[in-house]
Amino acid sequence: MNMMKKTMAMILALGLCLSFALGEGTITFTDAHGNAVELDASLNAYTNCVLLGADNAARAGETNLGDLWTDALRWFAVSGTIAEYFDEDDVAAGNNFVDADAEHIVALWNGGNLRADIPAGTFGAEELAQVLPYPNKVAVVYMTGAQMLEALEAASQGLPMTEESEAACASFMQVSGIVYTVDTSVPYDAGEAYGEHWFRAASLGRVTIEEVNGLPFDPEAEYAVITSNANFNGMDSSYMFREAQEANPKSTVTAAVVRDVVWMYIGSELDSVIGDDYAGSEGRITIR
Repeated sequence: MNMMKKTMAMILALGLCLSFALGEGTITFTDAHGNAVELDASLNAYTNCVLLGADNAARAGETNLGDLWTDALRWFAVSGTIAEYFDEDDVAAGNNFVDADAEHIVALWNGGNLRADIPAGTFGAEELAQVLPYPNKVAVVYMTGAQMLEALEAASQGLPMTEESEAACASFMQVSGIVYTVDTSVPYDAGEAYGEHWFRAASLGRVTIEEVNGLPFDPEAEYAVITSNANFNGMDSSYMFREAQEANPKSTVTAAVVRDVVWMYIGSELDSVIGDDYAGSEGRITIR
């Protein structure tokens, strides 16, 4: 490690020590439903770059915050940590693990549920709660590659984002484990209306999945999609999530709070420092 890196490491360590010392007790946060939530004030981390979630950034395209968020969800499943959070009924039925190998585990998170930037520097539980001011839980949905492709097609129907399509773009998916392209020169083939802002996909043609965890995309394979309870239940354009989970009893909503999982990932995998790996988006999504 050169002198510059040593100096940066010392600065980050000092900043974290100070934040830990100041961060005792709890913080009361009012979530988007008007509920008072007690947050752990001892949770602190450092980012040397701005993580982009404000101003609808995650509705318009891939962002570094979207990459971080979905990496946390995928890590939660691949690492096996998720096994501790299956509810009693699932455990009793033997459904207490993600029934897929790492190459078939991906994470999808709708950009409309990333609501704020995290500024460069030290941040805590309140800043993370501002990003996701909802009590979302981690869910597992098993779907075929063909279903996953349709889910991404429907989720991308509002692109490119404009003032008129902003609401529809809330469904646009940030991803981990997937590389995909949206060709906005191909019109979205809108079928039956779904909710206020979306339509089912009458045919596919805008979205191409280039690879899944470094392997060729297989429309016939079964993938475990790690997401939120909201997508599990069909929020926004997520009709395919709902249909897939209703057809597969292994699909489930866990007891894990999404914000807690993001903190687990930052602490255990990133040593509480978000560095250059997340300085920009990683090229997982191409919009043309």
